[in-house]
Amino acid sequence: MSEDYYDILGVKKSASKAEIKKAYRELALKHHPDRNSDKESEEKFKKISEAYAVLSDDEKRKQYDTYGSAGFSQQFSQEDIFRGANFSDFEDLFRGFGFEDDLFSHFFGGGMGRKRRREYGADLQTSVEITLEEAAKGVKKDLHLRKKALCERCHGNRSEPGSSFKVCERCKGRGQTIETRRLGPMMFRTSAICPSCNGEGRKADKECKSCSGKGTAVKDEKITVQIPKGIHNGMNIRLENAGEAGPHGSGDLYVNIHVPEHDTFEREGNDLHTQAKISFVQAALGTKIEVPTIDGKADLEIPSGTQSNTQFRLKGEGMPDVRGGRKGDEIVHVIVEIPKKLSSRQKELLKEFEEEGKKKMFGIF
Repeated sequence: MSEDYYDILGVKKSASKAEIKKAYRELALKHHPDRNSDKESEEKFKKISEAYAVLSDDEKRKQYDTYGSAGFSQQFSQEDIFRGANFSDFEDLFRGFGFEDDLFSHFFGGGMGRKRRREYGADLQTSVEITLEEAAKGVKKDLHLRKKALCERCHGNRSEPGSSFKVCERCKGRGQTIETRRLGPMMFRTSAICPSCNGEGRKADKECKSCSGKGTAVKDEKITVQIPKGIHNGMNIRLENAGEAGPHGSGDLYVNIHVPEHDTFEREGNDLHTQAKISFVQAALGTKIEVPTIDGKADLEIPSGTQSNTQFRLKGEGMPDVRGGRKGDEIVHVIVEIPKKLSSRQKELLKEFEEEGKKKMFGIF
């Protein structure tokens, strides 16, 4: 890397080892990927760790000061830079903030992402179909799920009632197993939930007979979900702790809402679009018609001379905003229908109408 290591750590070139260590500690806590979800945090963490690996080592720092950033990077590979680097002073500090992974497991091939110290149930996903009318008013729906629930006999602790407990032999009561591995010249340690005691650090002398020591059992369950008014097709509702149960907490349930196409209305945001057909006589003379709304019906005034595909807006007759705001509008698209068949009398009248129109156009009365 060509950036200056001193600048990366924010220290002077005359900084002592203690000052370098303090600067790295503060920056590492700020940019550790488990603490900072910013997309650039992992790259920043790599840079400050590389800078510390060099400046905390007397020999490497001397070489760096002699050749500068560009010259040093030409002579030392990243493997050379991290060879012999000591980060052990910071491992306990990071774990104290709840970071379960080894310090560098995020970008040196260890377990990616956060690991839970304890075992939680899985998240679940399901879907429910509602009508547009139900979406407009809000509705309750019953969901029938088959999922893991806490064992009724042991209530999730996996043991027979009255059992005694002893320290887990595999993890020695820590609840975690530590694996040490080598990557080139470096040694890395990764931790994981102990598979023998599931993170408890202890084991019962008698497993629960009902669940065979699993702590959960599959059962059918009815869950009622309140769907808010104004919800859109494709939205999800998250029901916290309504997923599968685990010994130390349940997952969440995500309910996907499906609103099929409506026969009368087409939704656009919170507005509703619909069509109303009128005769060419009504369009010419003007009239009042009744149009459907999501809540019932409404009267619509059609002025004389209305053209086909004219749009009329009914304020507040659309869908309510799902966040609790005002309702949208209903837009009525008026379609002027032309009859396909006419009687002889109707044809005569239309011809007379056309003749009258021509006389008026040329000022003949």
